[in-house]
Amino acid sequence: MKQVKPSRSFASDNNAGVHPQVMEALAAVNRGHVIAYGDDPYTARAVQKFREQFGKDTEVFFVFGGTGANVLGLKAATQSHHAIICAETAHINVDECGAPEKFTGCKLLSLSTPDGKLKTSQMGPLLHGVGFEHHVQPKVISISQATEMGTVYTPREVKSLSSFAHENGMLLHMDGARIANAAASLGVKLRTITKDAGVDILSFGGAKNGMMYGEAVVFFDKNLAGEFKYIRKQGTHLPSKMRFISAQFETLLSNELWRQNAEHANRMAQLMVNELARIPQVRITQNAEANGVFAELPKKYIPLLQKHYFFYVWNEETSEVRFMTSFDTTESDIQDFISLLKKTIK
Repeated sequence: MKQVKPSRSFASDNNAGVHPQVMEALAAVNRGHVIAYGDDPYTARAVQKFREQFGKDTEVFFVFGGTGANVLGLKAATQSHHAIICAETAHINVDECGAPEKFTGCKLLSLSTPDGKLKTSQMGPLLHGVGFEHHVQPKVISISQATEMGTVYTPREVKSLSSFAHENGMLLHMDGARIANAAASLGVKLRTITKDAGVDILSFGGAKNGMMYGEAVVFFDKNLAGEFKYIRKQGTHLPSKMRFISAQFETLLSNELWRQNAEHANRMAQLMVNELARIPQVRITQNAEANGVFAELPKKYIPLLQKHYFFYVWNEETSEVRFMTSFDTTESDIQDFISLLKKTIK
């Protein structure tokens, strides 16, 4: 049987493997028996790691994946007559197959954002029906950090959104699938752009930053977490062998591994930007503030490049593509792709 040679791609940081330290942690806890469903010492230690990052009053629940984290976190904060405000490009709006609407019963109110970032100045018209029974009632503003466009909210921008939400009887949810990349980009602590900036609920990503699988739903308002253990179970996201998620998070949050992985991925994205910027036929379309690079390429060359490298076309009309870098992307990966690109379009 012919062996398939492993290759790098720039399609998604989900395509990367598992960080060696995380793999070691999985092997280390694969011994003996412990009580299932999270009543084990590994989960207790992982929860403590989260509390060291975000504060001792933080409530943490582990789930299998990012869609589950988003959906269940939003479910904990809403009723079916509520609405969730998000960017048009938000993962919950584009890439979750209607799961947020199905499981929360809420209407998503999406706003156009050229850089993926919401602004409070956009939201006034969405509040005109507050208190009027013929209209859905906005309850949550959901933002992605980093955004789906590779941009990053500053602490001040997050605080502005949380203040607006709270002043108008709403909550702020953060899809933090790439929260590590955002914090690394800004050079701040994780809590600086979450709890300290007024975020109420955080989906904390692990799979895009070196874990095999697993995400966490983090509540900074303990009142919202009161019924969540039932919501998680009913939502089919209560892992029986939770130690295998917990061990990964304990490792990721120890010795700044989360930051090291994210900083490397971000550096590789900057290298990609710098190299692409030297090619006249390529136009960078977004500020690459985390580990995503968006650029317009001559349309006829894209299929030729995709024969060798897997990456996504983001906008068919404009030939805008997306390149994602990962904790295991190397400088050689970037240079080899750039070399192919130059040969292809010359």
